[in-house]
Amino acid sequence: MASPKRFIAGAVCPRCAEMDKITMFTDDAGEQVRECVACGYTDALSDLEQPSAPELETRVNKRDNEDDHTVKQVVFFKAGSED
Repeated sequence: MASPKRFIAGAVCPRCAEMDKITMFTDDAGEQVRECVACGYTDALSDLEQPSAPELETRVNKRDNEDDHTVKQVVFFKAGSED
């Protein structure tokens, strides 16, 4: 069942750059559709997951984390002149 059209507050149309002219609704196929009432621009978003590109390998995600993550107790000593 299609949902009622609702305006998206603050949305700007990518074609005509008008603000507050974009409506959004769900059609019978379950896709979310955005539509500009000023210029007629439409855009559909599917609920199905898009195939994602593999993560790019960077120096951050390829590094082996060999650090020691154990918790160590810290002891503070008073200086002799603070008594």
